[in-house]
Amino acid sequence: MLCTLAFFATMVARLVISPVVPEIVDTFDSSSGTLGLALTGLWMAYAFVQFPSGVLADRYGERRIILAAVGLTAVVSALLALSPSMPVFLLFTLLLGGVAGLHYSVATTFLTRKLNNIGTAIGLHNSGAPIAGLVAPIAAAAVSQWFGWRAAIALGAVAALPVFVLFQWKVRPTEPARPTQPMGERFALRPVIELLSRRKIAFTALLAFLFEFIWQATASFLPTFLIAYHGYSVTFASTLFSAYFVIQGLTQPGIGSLSDRYGREEIGGLCAVLGIGGFGLLLAGSQLTVLLVGIVLIGVSMGWGAALLPRFVDNLSSAERGAGFGLVRTTYMMMSATGSVVIGTIADVAGWGVAFGTFLVFLSVICLLLVSNRMLDLGF
Repeated sequence: MLCTLAFFATMVARLVISPVVPEIVDTFDSSSGTLGLALTGLWMAYAFVQFPSGVLADRYGERRIILAAVGLTAVVSALLALSPSMPVFLLFTLLLGGVAGLHYSVATTFLTRKLNNIGTAIGLHNSGAPIAGLVAPIAAAAVSQWFGWRAAIALGAVAALPVFVLFQWKVRPTEPARPTQPMGERFALRPVIELLSRRKIAFTALLAFLFEFIWQATASFLPTFLIAYHGYSVTFASTLFSAYFVIQGLTQPGIGSLSDRYGREEIGGLCAVLGIGGFGLLLAGSQLTVLLVGIVLIGVSMGWGAALLPRFVDNLSSAERGAGFGLVRTTYMMMSATGSVVIGTIADVAGWGVAFGTFLVFLSVICLLLVSNRMLDLGF
């Protein structure tokens, strides 16, 4: 639960920025494009540090790195709220992505060392993100109206500080997996290539890239799609968007539990099938009932991480899990971070129907890969 709260806190710090972009632009006499660049940099920095965070955890222990992630998130959020100029704001935004990114891979490895039902544990841990996705934008919008955008940004520090205290108080120190090995050896190119080229790891990374690409783009553009394609109001589109996050958060522990019981590939494939049904319904009609069912199916589908991320752990030794899991996270997340810009460009050129139709292609490819691997016994 404390790991889930830590994930929630680091996600809140990142999500409170988007609702107050117009106010930040006005304050610094900047542009939305500049703020968009800052947010892209934030998520890229978050993805990039997944691997180094695992190396640091192997050297110093998971507890220290998680505490550093949450504590530094509180500090950088406070500094971000106090930014005197746009260049300083950009710098602290990048730094926020980096320090918040220290948490996820390390906490996942920590949980897999402590618990046996790792699918259930990862599913519960992952629920911290969609809960933050529900709470953070609403809270930031309300606080910014009362006290201004700086107070809204400071909510990241408000969320992180008590979690830091609780984690420091309740979680015992953890022994590092590789306390004496020089960290430079962990960044050597040959071991990195060897790990990523393993058949099961590479196959899982491909599936994760396809799923994460869709998740990123959906998180960026689902409200815009509902407004532009179906003609719904901003308020109603935002409500459905919040419902999407709620469903994702509530169902991830169950998806993880099912993957523990019935298999990673089987439940991952089920997530892809549900996604095909959900996005298909969103494209098929504008009736409220159709959209609601579609949102439910998509919310469940985008909980895919609770099914497939344990597959990485299953194929890593105990000594490899810290840096190894971080490495694969950095690899597929850096590539999937292109989801927003790719789908946004397709929407500009061909419309939102074609853009969201791309998700059906990606999900179909996932199903084809999983079925081929099983039916042809390819060993991936």
